[in-house]
Amino acid sequence: MKMFKNYRAGSGLTWCFVLLALVLVGAADALAHGVTAGDKGYIQEISGAMTLPFIYLGAKHMVTGYDHILFLFGVIFFLYRIKDIGVYVTLFAVGHSVTLIAGVLMNVSVSAYLIDAIIGLSIVYKALDNMGAYQRWFSFQPNTKLATLIFGLFHGFGLATKILEYEVSADGLVTNLIAFNVGVELGQLMALGLILIAMGYWRRTRGFMRHAYGANVLLMTGGFLLVGYQLTGYFVS
Repeated sequence: MKMFKNYRAGSGLTWCFVLLALVLVGAADALAHGVTAGDKGYIQEISGAMTLPFIYLGAKHMVTGYDHILFLFGVIFFLYRIKDIGVYVTLFAVGHSVTLIAGVLMNVSVSAYLIDAIIGLSIVYKALDNMGAYQRWFSFQPNTKLATLIFGLFHGFGLATKILEYEVSADGLVTNLIAFNVGVELGQLMALGLILIAMGYWRRTRGFMRHAYGANVLLMTGGFLLVGYQLTGYFVS
C-alpha cells in the first residue's frame, strides 16, 4: 500500500514497539487472564452478592489483560471517528459479555490455553487486516465488524473459563457476574482512553504513516508469540 512505502526500519518509535512487545510477552505468566493469589483466594472464600469487589476485579482483570488491550489497539488503529470506535468497541463488548455470562451460568468449560491461543490469533487477524494483507492476497476484505463480534465471543469465553476455575459461590452468582462484567467494561474504557490519547499524539506526527506498517508487523508478531506460548502450555500441561 502506498501509505507504507516510506516506512523505515530501525526508527526510535519502532524500537519502542519492540520493547513493548517483549515486555508484554515476557509478562505472560503474570498477566494472561490470571489473578493474583490474594484475589483468587478472596473470590473463593466470599459468598453472596458483592457488587463493588467484583466490579473492581473485573476492571483490574481488563486493565492488566494485555491480550485484550493488544486486540483493542489493533481494532482502533485506523479508526479516527468516535462514532466508528464506539461501534467496534460495542460489538466487542457485546460479544465478550454474552459468552462471559452464558459460559459461567451454563458451566461451559474450555481449555484456557486454547481460548487464549484463539485470542492471540485475533490479534494476528487484526494486524494483517490493518496491513491490507487480505486485499493483496485474496482481493477480499473480511467483514471487520462481524470479525470483531466473533472474536469478542472468544474473549468472553476466556473470561468465563477463568471464573469457573475460581469456583465462585452460587450464592449471588448472577449479581457478581454482572458486576464483574461491568468492571470489565469500565476497565476496557480506561484502557481504550489511554490508547486513544497515545494514538492521538502519534497520529499528529509526520512519522505515523511511515511507521504504521512496522507497528502492525510487531503487533502480528506479538500475536503469533502468544499463540505459540499458549499452545506450548496446552501440550505440555
